[in-house]
Amino acid sequence: MDKKTEIREEMKQFLKNVNKQREYIKVKQIHESLFRHVSWQSASRVAVTVSGEIEIETRTIIQRAWEEGKTVAVPKCLPKTKRLDFRGLQSFQQLETVFYGLKEPKIEETSSIERASLDLVIVPGLAFDRQGYRIGFGGGYYDRFLQGVQATKLALAYDEQIYDVLPHESHDIPVDVIVTPTKVMKC
Repeated sequence: MDKKTEIREEMKQFLKNVNKQREYIKVKQIHESLFRHVSWQSASRVAVTVSGEIEIETRTIIQRAWEEGKTVAVPKCLPKTKRLDFRGLQSFQQLETVFYGLKEPKIEETSSIERASLDLVIVPGLAFDRQGYRIGFGGGYYDRFLQGVQATKLALAYDEQIYDVLPHESHDIPVDVIVTPTKVMKC
């Protein structure tokens, strides 16, 4: 097993075992730090995944964006090409459950949003290092999408998901900022 796979499995296990009740406060701290950050405050178009079971909850973020009049873009995975199509979401009713239980936008009820128009991309991941490199879920979707993205790339993580250094490859795109319950790290 290579180092990336080992870290990926270790973090999946950690996140599956997180006590959701105890971690509620930490997630709230992450959200509050995000909402105070200049990249959130200045953004009018925010790209964010709809969180899965082991990810930091994002429905609160989506709801807050709508309340602040921001455009919300959520990804539709295109497995044949391993690409992401970010689509405008105006209601949680525009979501459907797809493979692995992921929530994605219904194509017939949403429209594509160009990556060049995004101001902030909240990038998911399992582990992050201090330089902003990440280990995701293994599909490479975000690394492909982030090529050439000018928007601020920001990640949300528990402190336990931060490593000093992670293995990365030349095509990996680091995030610019990582928000944890205890700090906001500029990478």
